[in-house]
Amino acid sequence: MKLLLNLLCLFSFLGFRAQNIPTLAPETKAQTPAPYFSYKNGLGFTTPDSSYSLNIRFRMQNRMGMNTQSDEDLSPETFEFRVRRCRLSFTGHVYNPKLTYYIQLSFSRGDMDWDVNDASKINTSVNAVRDAIVYYKPSENLQIGVGQTKLPGNRQRVISSGAQQFYDRSIVNALFTLDRDMGFFATYKIKTGQHFITLLKGALTSGEGRNTTASTSGLAYTGRVEFLPFGSFTDGGDYYEGDLAHETKPKLSVAGGYHLNDMALRTQGELGKDLYEARSFEAFIADMVFKYQGLALSSEYLMRRSDNPITYNSKGEKRALVLGDGLNTQLSYCFKSMWEIAGRYAIARPDKSVYAYQNNIEQYGIGLTRYLMKHKVKMQGNIFYNREKNLHTSTELNKFFTAVFQIELGI
Repeated sequence: MKLLLNLLCLFSFLGFRAQNIPTLAPETKAQTPAPYFSYKNGLGFTTPDSSYSLNIRFRMQNRMGMNTQSDEDLSPETFEFRVRRCRLSFTGHVYNPKLTYYIQLSFSRGDMDWDVNDASKINTSVNAVRDAIVYYKPSENLQIGVGQTKLPGNRQRVISSGAQQFYDRSIVNALFTLDRDMGFFATYKIKTGQHFITLLKGALTSGEGRNTTASTSGLAYTGRVEFLPFGSFTDGGDYYEGDLAHETKPKLSVAGGYHLNDMALRTQGELGKDLYEARSFEAFIADMVFKYQGLALSSEYLMRRSDNPITYNSKGEKRALVLGDGLNTQLSYCFKSMWEIAGRYAIARPDKSVYAYQNNIEQYGIGLTRYLMKHKVKMQGNIFYNREKNLHTSTELNKFFTAVFQIELGI
């Protein structure tokens, strides 16, 4: 009987408590909406009040390649089996949709510039941070950026490594490109008539490259102008390789650029080994891309020059700027089945003042690509013929073939 009375008391107490717990009114529930999610490009969400948004993407390149002993001896000399790139990126806005950000991190050893540690005293850290920039867009046509990102240089460099139709960029880009840098960036868009678009791009930066710990009193000045006489490309196709969109009307972009790096500390400005003394140089850029019904043609010319390229240390040792010019041209056709065939010819020529330090390099390549989700998911097979010559001694050096298979996967 005592147990029964205790249970009755307990149930009465719980019932009383339940009656006094406030319930959430329907109108209060409606005032607590869920965030908005999107899945078109990566994984993104926006807060209910639109105060900020975040979009997350990743991508990786798994590569297997081989270099032959020579162009006559096709036995392997070296193999390359590695995760070439592994990236994680974050984009979105904070406070106002006009205030946006872009962050990109790299994680694979081959993508973090470990070799720079042995070549540069101003870049001794592992370069996990590739991009970290804040943009403000006060109007539809003007965008201003502050932070670290790619300079407005040659088109192939600015095109993402995940949007290339070959396993990697050309030898011309490797020697004469502009790279990422820290500073101020701006883009202005002008529309003339019904279709004609002009893009003006500029940057004022340190000139020493990404993630550096020191700089000189000199800065780098970069300007670029792009002309699109037939209007915008489909899905921004002027900044990915191959005509995957199968443009229904001809599309063309022609561009030119100039870069002055005052008192650079490294052999390639933002890249390369440390110079023994600071040197200034100029770079000139011209490039174009044409696309129509699956056909894509792109070409770019790069040149770097300096009046005083040789530097000396206290021991009398010499180190020179990387000077000269180069031309890279690519032609491709993408079938409706999303198979693509492509060819490349590239030549990089040293300036006469640095014949003793640089070689003349030529490269011929063919590629076959299967796009499963455009550039996000694709399989690539490439074969290249490489030829190198020392113009200082007129000596033929390396002649060999390169074969590469690469899988790209991202969201």
